[in-house]
Amino acid sequence: MINRGHLSDLRGAVRLAVDATLGVTDLVENMHHTIQLRHPPVGASRASHTRGLTGLIYSSIRATTRLVGRGLDAGIAPLTALLAEGVSNSSRDALVAAVNGVYGDHLVATGNPLAIDIGLRYAGLPLDLVNPATALDAVADRAPTAKILLFVHGLCLNDGYWSRDGQNRGEVIARKLGYTPLYLRYNSGLPIAENGRIFAESLEKLLAHWPHPVCELSIVAHSMGGLVARSACHHGHLAGHDWPVSLRKLVFIATPHHGAPLERGGNWLEHVLDLSPYVSPFTRIGKKRSAGIADLRHGNITATAKQFVPLPADVECYAMAATLAKKRSRISERLIGDGLVPLDSALGRHKDSARTLAIPQSRQWVAYGIGHNELLGRPEVYAQLSDWLE
Repeated sequence: MINRGHLSDLRGAVRLAVDATLGVTDLVENMHHTIQLRHPPVGASRASHTRGLTGLIYSSIRATTRLVGRGLDAGIAPLTALLAEGVSNSSRDALVAAVNGVYGDHLVATGNPLAIDIGLRYAGLPLDLVNPATALDAVADRAPTAKILLFVHGLCLNDGYWSRDGQNRGEVIARKLGYTPLYLRYNSGLPIAENGRIFAESLEKLLAHWPHPVCELSIVAHSMGGLVARSACHHGHLAGHDWPVSLRKLVFIATPHHGAPLERGGNWLEHVLDLSPYVSPFTRIGKKRSAGIADLRHGNITATAKQFVPLPADVECYAMAATLAKKRSRISERLIGDGLVPLDSALGRHKDSARTLAIPQSRQWVAYGIGHNELLGRPEVYAQLSDWLE
């Protein structure tokens, strides 16, 4: 049965297809003009739009693409309002989360319906921050407690990724230790500082309306989620929020505190490719990646690039890291890590001691022979998490 969500996704997909077609048209025209100019192989490009009949053809392609896109959008929009809301499924949510991770800021800027709105969730239901009892009461066998355990996902993921092989070990731990488990779902393509600010504001509103006075808030964050959590702490402190007083523990799972070399390598490659006008148009594709991905270059958690922000005071902070190597190896830990994040970055270590995060050795844990996203499905990870939270 077709529902409102299906048509909304179709509108979003059509808009993305139109944007992609326009982008490819610009790329081809730019290459065409470069060849016409007989540009030297190295140097700044002078290419822009072509002229004459050639320019008219490219302009016609763009105009036709926009016209078709607007026509389809105008045709689908009225039908969307007539249908029932419908229920999303995990496959759709996973695909939308991945698209948001790569193009999330573009989706927001263009008003694309595929853009994810940040929000807190409970038992798969969105939480009304000023009336959380609506969702809490809907799950009769799970009365809310005065302790909250909040899970924050990473880049291109969503809250559903905390469940693996039909079970959610984090939720089992939360119940065992008397926590109410909550989840943050956010657009991981937006700047980390923006997500952190909204996250902080959401927590301030939620705790003010929670059914019980919250005596303990703990956050478990994977990958980029750890940077978003740190950013929330930073913004909460700057805004004078009350919720940081309740924060007791922060657990980081493979968080790139000092950045990820894969993103730095991609940025370096762009600079190299930009040296040739015949290759530089293709770098525009890579430059379209989201602000969230760009922030992973150095682990930025504020709007000011490379600003160092220490861990929040009076909060117990823990760090889990992984390496694909089966045993300790300085080369693999430094260069490979878990495939995305080096060991030093995940543990908060830095060659400049002033930028090293104060995570005691006793609160660090390293897994060997495990990849970045694989951590979320390993029982030994949750065994360690349970020990720390307990």
